[in-house]
Amino acid sequence: MQIRDLPYADPGVPDVRSGTRFLVWLGRQQLGGQVKSMLWGLLHHLGIAGLPLGIGIAVQAVVDRDGGRLALAGGLLVGFGAAISAGDVMLHRTAVTNWITAAARVQQLLSRKTAELGSVLTRRVAAGEVVSVSTGDVEKIGWFVEALSRFAAGAVTLVVICVGLTVYQPALGIVVAVGIPVLALSVLPLLPRATRRADVQREKAGKATELASDTVAGLRVLRGIGGEELFLGRYRAASQEVREAAVRSARMWALIAAIQVVLPGILLIAVAAYGARLALDGRITVGELVTVYSAVALTYHPLRNFEEIAMAFSFSRPSAKRAARVLALTRTATAPAAGGEDREATGDLYDPLTGLRAPAGLFTAVVCGDPDVAGRLADRLGGHPTEPGADHTSVLLGGIPLDELPLETARTVVLVQDKDPVLLSGTLHELLDVPRSGGVLPDRALAAARCEDVLDALAQASVDTDGDPMRTRITERGRSLSGGQRQRLALARSLVTDPEVLVLDEPTSAVDAHTEARVAAGVSELREGRTTVVLASSPLLLDRADRVVLVHEGQAVALGTHRELLAREPRYRAVVTRETDDEPMPPTPRVGELEALEGETA
Repeated sequence: MQIRDLPYADPGVPDVRSGTRFLVWLGRQQLGGQVKSMLWGLLHHLGIAGLPLGIGIAVQAVVDRDGGRLALAGGLLVGFGAAISAGDVMLHRTAVTNWITAAARVQQLLSRKTAELGSVLTRRVAAGEVVSVSTGDVEKIGWFVEALSRFAAGAVTLVVICVGLTVYQPALGIVVAVGIPVLALSVLPLLPRATRRADVQREKAGKATELASDTVAGLRVLRGIGGEELFLGRYRAASQEVREAAVRSARMWALIAAIQVVLPGILLIAVAAYGARLALDGRITVGELVTVYSAVALTYHPLRNFEEIAMAFSFSRPSAKRAARVLALTRTATAPAAGGEDREATGDLYDPLTGLRAPAGLFTAVVCGDPDVAGRLADRLGGHPTEPGADHTSVLLGGIPLDELPLETARTVVLVQDKDPVLLSGTLHELLDVPRSGGVLPDRALAAARCEDVLDALAQASVDTDGDPMRTRITERGRSLSGGQRQRLALARSLVTDPEVLVLDEPTSAVDAHTEARVAAGVSELREGRTTVVLASSPLLLDRADRVVLVHEGQAVALGTHRELLAREPRYRAVVTRETDDEPMPPTPRVGELEALEGETA
């Protein structure tokens, strides 16, 4: 896999049973790249390891005054130098390619999961954790994949050096063969403690970041209650905890690094002392001593790969665990049915769990006394289960369960706009440049959502677009706009998609009554003949609906027009007019009774 081939046509199905299994799966997916990187790493390391042989031959040639052997030594050194240069360049190139392609694969998997789950993702996993996984954790996972091939090359090089020295000079080679594994494994007892300290640092850093995000998001509120200093003090204390944890973690990794320097030095001293005695006794030549000594000195570089892979695994394993936890989330408990692509989803929208039915082509308003219940109902109508353990009874569209439709089809036919829609940064033209049927032009959608004042404000804010509001940039999350303006732009974005079924959760909660009445009229006219479900309690919206359904205690208990329900349903009046009524509440009808009432109404 080359960088120019990204993104992957199919990033694959990851093994998300654990963080370690996810890392293993990721390594297997780019086995070819790992092998290339390891081979170039072997060329680089073996070129370095071969230098002592050339130097030893050169030294012995000078001692023996042998010009031919000196020329041979020179040729070897030139060859080893070329191998080092080529291996180093290509090792870096292939290792970075492995890092980028692994990171890209993980980001593609996370993006695919985000698109699959939609807004339900942030109900199951904190938004901050999702951001952390897709940024910092991806880098750490990529680091491990990159370091793996270098570690493999370093390990093979050390084995070759130990075997080669044992054959070349058994007396000293055995000392090196025993000492090198001790050096490589010496840091293992310290790794668990270093990992725990690194985990504590990451946990505290995550809490400090979350506190900072909450403070920035609620700055206006904090200023209103005079709480800036209080939260500043809390963040200062949290940042000090992060600093202390980082220092403790750094001390442990510094100790590991020091061990990787001290122990090779001790081995080098031992080899030099023992080799000098052997040379004095005439058991080895000076050239052989120089060769062995130089080979041991140059093992420092491949040994550093053991420290790096230990650090990379310690940091990447928790990151991989978090990524696997996000990737393990599923859309629903129901697998798509075979042949679902060929089934046409159109008709009434029906929720068996609540008994709510939205007839095709009509404007249906739903009144819930609890806003949280309304939000969960809106998610259900869009085919999103609200909680992992929640009832996964699928909503039906034209008798077809939404869970059995392919994700692309389900997202095309049903669009849900929640009560707090998000505007992405960019121009207004880019905001409205979304997948759509083409039946509704942006101008009509903006007019139906009554965005005239928003367009005027954007035109006035335009500096280099000649007053064209469509080319004016909208700041992140539309922070430069009022709540009502953001809400109406989001509504226009939903209208321009022109879905088969449009579900709106409190689409006008942030606008004044006059604008709300105009928006209700615009939506009703634009969506005429299309299925529209609005969850609201505003009389201005309810009066525009073809039919109104009251959902009480999780069940659809009454239906009719707004005026009919005001006249005969005390529970409806209590929600819509905020008034209490002394007359006893009627019993909640069963779903079958409500369907019979629907038949009579029809």
